[in-house]
Amino acid sequence: MAKESFVENIADIETDFPQWYTDVCKKTQLVDYGPVKGTMVIRPYGYAIWENIQHEMDARFKATGVQNAYFPLLIPMSFFTKEAEHVEGFAPEVAVVTHAGGEELAEPLAIRPTSETIIGNMYSKWLQSYRDLPILINQWANVMRWEKTTRPFLRTSEFLWQEGHTCHASEEEAMEETIKMLEVYKEFAENVLAIPVICGKKTEKEKFAGAVATYGMEAMMKDGKSLQSGTSHYLGQNFAKAFDIKFLDKDGVQKYAYTTSWGTSTRMIGAVIMAHGDARGLVLPPKVAPYQAVIVPIAAKKAGVLEKCAEVKSLLEKAGVRVVLDDTDNSPGWKFNEWEMKGVPVRVEIGPRDIEAGKAMLFRRDTCEKNECALDGIEDTVAKLLEIIQVDMLEAARCRRDEKIVRAKDMAGILAGVEGGNFVKAGWCGCRECEDKIKAETNATARVMCEELIDEFCAVCGKKAKHTVYFARAY
Repeated sequence: MAKESFVENIADIETDFPQWYTDVCKKTQLVDYGPVKGTMVIRPYGYAIWENIQHEMDARFKATGVQNAYFPLLIPMSFFTKEAEHVEGFAPEVAVVTHAGGEELAEPLAIRPTSETIIGNMYSKWLQSYRDLPILINQWANVMRWEKTTRPFLRTSEFLWQEGHTCHASEEEAMEETIKMLEVYKEFAENVLAIPVICGKKTEKEKFAGAVATYGMEAMMKDGKSLQSGTSHYLGQNFAKAFDIKFLDKDGVQKYAYTTSWGTSTRMIGAVIMAHGDARGLVLPPKVAPYQAVIVPIAAKKAGVLEKCAEVKSLLEKAGVRVVLDDTDNSPGWKFNEWEMKGVPVRVEIGPRDIEAGKAMLFRRDTCEKNECALDGIEDTVAKLLEIIQVDMLEAARCRRDEKIVRAKDMAGILAGVEGGNFVKAGWCGCRECEDKIKAETNATARVMCEELIDEFCAVCGKKAKHTVYFARAY
């Protein structure tokens, strides 16, 4: 009987969302804690999600002309002093190597928190002429930021990510690249992760250290908090001047390049968990699920059941479905609980009566609905169902998000909105003091600015509003 209560081992999503999240991460074997405080071990099931994310994103990057490369993990500390705002922004998080080979190093080396500095150094060597532009490079790598408070996937001392770094001849080209990659992220989030996102420009307070402008992608989690899921930065000539990234232009004049950087990370796995999960555990979008379907034999010891299950598995594999056959000796009830907790989009149940009737039972993880389908052509039925689930999950998440976006005209409205687990749209005068006051009194931050101005006055001071901002509590 203990096995049948498998799902009861996770906290209640409605009353203890943070503990529910941690329980799901651990009990579905996505991740475990590393021996060094703040680090995580991504287990095979979790890493398979990351591999699917990589596969989907990498194809999108390359379609825009981006190439992959790899840069060193260790960065001379002197590089960080060249861009003052950048070093100030990252100084509290930088881990430093001072000894190696049993000796003290002549110059300390930073373990990369991000790679603008070392990549800028290399671009200064590679860029000679306008003919070398644009430079469009991405790297898949690990970075380290010495975080004080950590949580699996959302904020850890070491994490995996991709970081794109590009060089351009003009401000216009660099800005175009900045916005283009933000749109790539948005399309990926919505069509692969099934998470609707809100994109826009960050405030000066929230922008990336060393950037001229930062554009963010914000996703709403089921508890109403925001998760920054990707950023794209227009760096202007800040890093080009710091690292002497110049080129000889067509007019024969040496000019500084304009650069960008953009990144997403394993934090997106956390977004998937918190945007779609439910009381039973994970609910994975088909496009990133390690297994898109699980076959569970019913009365597996009866003649012909396992054989038919194996036959169906082969058909699904040939149709391009990632599928697993659970032929362990656990009870069907145990298997149902386990695979539901792991978020597999479709469960296929096949027993002696099903075989006799030429049918199988299909269970949708997103809606928990169960329906019969014919064994004949089951591979097409499952493939089509996966497409439907992918679309339906995005629409369901969009509806949840839209219902939890409210407007506020004053501080009381902002506080009530975020206390209710919402994103709050409010007018803002552009003053740092007003932005700080909202953070101090509501614990909400400016996530991104809207393009349209919906309120005439600032919700804090009552002066003329310059922007409309999404405010929310965030991870």
